[in-house]
Amino acid sequence: MPATLPREARLLLLGRGLRAFVDGYVAVLLPAYLLALGLGTWHVGLLSTATLLGSALMTLAVGAWGHRLHHRRLLLAAALLMALTGFAFASVSGFWPLLLVAFVGTLNPSSGDVSVFLPLEHARLAHAAQGEARTTLFARYSLTGALLAALGALAAAVPEALGRLGIGLLPALRVMFVLYGVAGISIWLLYRRLPGADEALPAPPAPLRESRGIVTRLAALFSLDAFAGGLLVQSLLALWLFKRFDLSLGAAAAFFFWSGLMTALSQLAAPLIARRIGLLNTMVFTHIPSSLALIAAAFAPRLEIALGLLLLRSALSQMDVPTRSAYVMSVVTPAERTAAASYTAVPRSLASALSPALGGVLLATGWLATPLVACGVLKIAYDLTLLRVFRGVRVESE
Repeated sequence: MPATLPREARLLLLGRGLRAFVDGYVAVLLPAYLLALGLGTWHVGLLSTATLLGSALMTLAVGAWGHRLHHRRLLLAAALLMALTGFAFASVSGFWPLLLVAFVGTLNPSSGDVSVFLPLEHARLAHAAQGEARTTLFARYSLTGALLAALGALAAAVPEALGRLGIGLLPALRVMFVLYGVAGISIWLLYRRLPGADEALPAPPAPLRESRGIVTRLAALFSLDAFAGGLLVQSLLALWLFKRFDLSLGAAAAFFFWSGLMTALSQLAAPLIARRIGLLNTMVFTHIPSSLALIAAAFAPRLEIALGLLLLRSALSQMDVPTRSAYVMSVVTPAERTAAASYTAVPRSLASALSPALGGVLLATGWLATPLVACGVLKIAYDLTLLRVFRGVRVESE
């Protein structure tokens, strides 16, 4: 990849960083906010499910009809929706209004990006580089997200600090959601500088045709991985730490900062490993050890051991993110990239939307180890199946 990024890639990386920062603290603060409103543990899981389900349906719409509109318009609409989501979440208190906002909005309770922004940004990034440079660009995109998400997680300690200054916890939490809305406005202003509809795309977007078979198989497997991850989205992992070890909000913020930092650093290694062993092998052989660490953490007798195992998981579990994105973009035609990114993201979002409610119920009933073990076992099954099904599939160099 050239040392100087294309202007469009720089704008997309900046937008990704802003979204990651606010997503980073929202994922940690969401359970604390709902509990402060007087809601229960199961409400956290149900609201997380609604959030992911709504994102999945919007992403599906982009895949089905997004090729009819220029990507700039769609990204601007998503940014406005993000702003409205933050302001609405800060101003309502009832569960059903919050559930509606979560469903139609852009809140992200997970550590990864599951929003409607994702397929649109991926399709644009895929045109900005080729071959190994594309993997490096996607790694930079993931690195930006992981670093800013780590800083955002650290910012989750702000409401607790404001509480010590005499500001109530609930008003301080509302301020953080207002800032989420402000970030949406900032991204809207940023993406107004993207190429307009009168500027031709390198390959005009088209619906899936010749790549439909491989995209369908990838989507099916990605959905298994996403369902497993949904059992322990970041908000539920924070809730698990609160319930299992009585971790404070400030300590949780510090942990998720270091966890995010480990994830960010791993993004730097992903393209180097992929260059040696290939995209598919990198996706699989970094993922399995992280799942084993998660299963071990479920039975850790002390907080220090559990946190150490979870940090090890963070250092390995997200190396497949840039390689997965590059892999999808490399096995479909350039014109089908927007549709492929959407159709592989939608099953992930739908599958991950089903499981947080289940994870929340398991935590509420006291089966604290079950979500971690189930998540790890299912992810290992996904990795082994992915390797078997796609070993030998030809990957384009551009």
